[in-house]
Amino acid sequence: MAPRGKKRRTLSSDEAALWRRVTSTAEPLGERGPSAPEAAEAETEGAAEEAPTPRSKRASKAGPATVPDAPPPAKQAPLPELRPGASPGLDKRIALRLKRGQLKVEARIDLHGLTQSEAHAALNHFIADSYQAGRRCVLVITGKGSVRDPGGGVLRQMTPRWLNQAALRRKVLALEQAQARHGGGGALYVLLKRQR
Repeated sequence: MAPRGKKRRTLSSDEAALWRRVTSTAEPLGERGPSAPEAAEAETEGAAEEAPTPRSKRASKAGPATVPDAPPPAKQAPLPELRPGASPGLDKRIALRLKRGQLKVEARIDLHGLTQSEAHAALNHFIADSYQAGRRCVLVITGKGSVRDPGGGVLRQMTPRWLNQAALRRKVLALEQAQARHGGGGALYVLLKRQR
């Protein structure tokens, strides 16, 4: 029985079945009270004349068993949005080195010529692989887009959004527009977190 004031949660049918299976094989430790078979008989004697039914049917008629609630999982605060020029929580010296292109680029991906869905999938795969390999600074080449696109090409606009989505954001520490030698406005330096 749960202590007073504790919330109780209902066991799922699988949990209840497992509990019944475990307790059916348990034996009492000593003379602390009636044995399990005696306690079970006392429970059934108090019930109105009931035809004997299998144990699983009796449990389902009695209703679901309950146990105290576990504490709710800790909610994580949403991570701040990353964009070129803003590196929240990043050491200023590292942020400056990233912006100046002074960190060694350990891998690169060129998204030119890919559709949005192809580029998104390729970026997800590339970031996941780079993170697993322990790389820190990678280069994502998006292209600048055509002159007719005032905000730049679609991939140039979408890449920062994709990097801020939960699946990638947990792996990315910062991003910055690349220096001219690495593609300028058509590329991004992406600083990855260290694996824990």
